[in-house]
Order: sequence, then structure tokens, then C-alpha cells
Amino acid sequence: MSDFRSAFNLPVSPVLSARVAGNQRGGVLLFLLVAVTILGLSVGIAGSTWTSMVQRAKEEDLLWKGNQIAKAIGSYYQTKGAPGKPLVYPRSVDQLLKDNRSLSASRHLRKPYLDPMTGEDWEWIKAPEGGLKGVRSTSQKKPFKMDGFREENKSFAGMWQYRDWEFIYQPPKTAAKKTATPNKTGVTTPGTTSPGVTPPATTPPATTQ
Repeated sequence: MSDFRSAFNLPVSPVLSARVAGNQRGGVLLFLLVAVTILGLSVGIAGSTWTSMVQRAKEEDLLWKGNQIAKAIGSYYQTKGAPGKPLVYPRSVDQLLKDNRSLSASRHLRKPYLDPMTGEDWEWIKAPEGGLKGVRSTSQKKPFKMDGFREENKSFAGMWQYRDWEFIYQPPKTAAKKTATPNKTGVTTPGTTSPGVTPPATTPPATTQ
């Protein structure tokens, strides 16, 4: 309309000019609003993806470091100290870093690892007989990994927070010795006799002439 009036040198109405300018500004604002919305969604998706990637990396680090500490506890437990002393769990992480129970100090853990999920100290799990038998994270986040664990962590399957992942050392169970029990019923099993009972004499079969 403005071009038509300009071609014929017609005066332009101030009201019409204001309306056209308002429509143009409205179109620009609408375009900016849509662009900002799309940008915000893109940033949100990218941020969520990055957060998930970071958590997955920490999760893998948690599994590795937790297993390293459990193996170090097992190494300490299986290392014999002074003659006649029973096998024991370590009392602190310092004993894993430097074991002074023998003439030459040994090192079971390379360094004092922190909890990867929190960046702070682990929660140590105490053994009933004393000492520390394992560690676990204090994080209550839900793990991404819910199955497909290695043999030493197969109990983690289906757990809903990292705090439930307990990295512990359990001494191998010794096979119980089987002991013979007396037969209280007095029934004699084949090939055996009851006490005080003389087995019947057997007579060889008669020979024919």
C-alpha cells in the first residue's frame, strides 16, 4: 500500500504507517522468540547429554576404583603377619598404603582413591570381626548400568542407587569336614555289623561226588 501511494505521490496516513511499522516489529519479535526457544532447547538437550556422559564416565571409574580397593583389602587379609597371628582386615586405608607387619613394608593400594561420584571420601564397611572389609559410595543417584556386570560385581544388578554398590572382600569359605555319625536306629548298613554282634558263620556249598 505504501508503494502504491509513493508511486502516485499520495500522502501516507500516519495511522497506516504506525500499523505497518508495528507489524514489522511484531514479526521480528516473533522470529526472535522462536529462535531463542529453539536455542534454549538445543542447549538443554546438549547439557543433558553432556551430564549423562560425565555420569557414565564417573560410573565406570567408580567400578574400577571400588574393585581396586576390594582387591587391596583381600591382599592385606591374605598376607600373613607375625607367626601365630590370625589373618585380619586392615584397620585403616593407611595400612593398605603401607603394610608394616613384616620386615619389608608392602603396598597393597597404589594411592588413596576418592569416591568418583562425590569427589569425597568413601563410606567404609566394617567387618563383624573388626577392621574394614570394603567401601561404598555415598551417592544416591540412580546408576545407568543395571546389568551386564563382571563376576565380582554381579550382585549390583538391578540396584537403584550407587550407595548400594558395596565393594567388599569376603575370605574364601573352607569346606566343612564330614564326620561320621553313629546310627541311632540300630539298623546295620550292608557290610557293617552292630557293636557286640557276631556275624553268622557262612557254610561253604556242598560238593557233589
